[in-house]
Amino acid sequence: MDYAVETLSLTKIFSDWWGRNKVFAVDDLNLKVRNNEVFGLLGPNGSGKTTTLKMLLGLLHPTKGKALCLGGDATDPQINTHIGFLPEESYLYRYLSAAETLDFYGRLFRLPARVRKMRTEALLDMVGLKAVAHRHVGTFSKGMARRIGLAQALINDPDLLILDEPTTGLDPIGTRQIKDLIIELAKRGKTILMCSHLLADVEDVCDRIAILYGGKIQAEGHVRDLLQRTDKTEITTGVLDRAALAKIEQIMNAEHTEYTVTNPMDKLETFFMNIVARARRQALPTSGAESKTHISDFLTAQAAEKSNRSAILDELVSAPVSPPQPAEPDKTRHIHPVEPSKKADELLSKLTETARPAPPGRDRKQPAPAETKERQQNQKNILDRLTGTEQKSQNPSQGETDTGDSADA
Repeated sequence: MDYAVETLSLTKIFSDWWGRNKVFAVDDLNLKVRNNEVFGLLGPNGSGKTTTLKMLLGLLHPTKGKALCLGGDATDPQINTHIGFLPEESYLYRYLSAAETLDFYGRLFRLPARVRKMRTEALLDMVGLKAVAHRHVGTFSKGMARRIGLAQALINDPDLLILDEPTTGLDPIGTRQIKDLIIELAKRGKTILMCSHLLADVEDVCDRIAILYGGKIQAEGHVRDLLQRTDKTEITTGVLDRAALAKIEQIMNAEHTEYTVTNPMDKLETFFMNIVARARRQALPTSGAESKTHISDFLTAQAAEKSNRSAILDELVSAPVSPPQPAEPDKTRHIHPVEPSKKADELLSKLTETARPAPPGRDRKQPAPAETKERQQNQKNILDRLTGTEQKSQNPSQGETDTGDSADA
């Protein structure tokens, strides 16, 4: 799978009641989103952003072309269980609480009850809605509804996260929180495809962007490459005295170039967040949603668990089976090979008796000599497999070494 999202000549034409072509919502779109990147899909209203997302998710059928998510069709259950989607409008059941909403979506993904409970608590805390977990979502503000919508998009721990206007209706604190969350998810291996009209948000979080107009891509590339101006030079220094500024002015005049000397300005968002942080340090009360900056552990625990599980399995498989170590030589008695324990004999007897029923008319307590010999052979085979003796016997060099050791003993 080379790309997390890929479209091939994707086209969507909306027709009128008479079947005549009316609008090219998406026109021959070829889009490629790499794995583990944040990709921004931009454009004015009616440019085809939401239509593209719906075709990617299988909610709309393309007129022509193909849309692939995670290497397949998003309508395939094996694919869509790894996709999280936050639509432009959060369609929620008004009379369910926030916790019940996440539990409902967890049931749709067939998550076990224990997993649903753990993820619900973790996500509500992550999006700042832990204090209102049992409040009906019908009473939520638009910003709080977006928060619970983002939580439901993450309930299945998706590999691909598709966000349509994720920061709509959020206050500056919530907007900053969502942007930090998107950046952190990308660091943890998620792929994010987002649409937004807030260009400053896209500039802050996206690795690459594509600008749509009329259903076609008008520009595409890395944010820095698209925004950087090569016809200007910017120099930022510390505070300079009047003498230093006078020298700089002389140099600029000698170069016969236009220049401006000003003090740099912070972004309004940065100034706002600093003021709010100062108020929080004073422990001033607020009735709004809490601001969280951490990411839920379960969103990355799966990968760590798989890694640890693989390491343990590799260690178990690669570890050599050590033969029984003989005790210290005792001059007063002869050393015999270590025999299997009595419990192992009993277990092997039960296994062989259960696997092979006794012939009719014959007493199980007094088996025939042939049956006893065959049972002993079965026990020996099972014991060899459990202890790895069978594998060693297949290695000639190792077998000769073991035989020599036994002879010496």
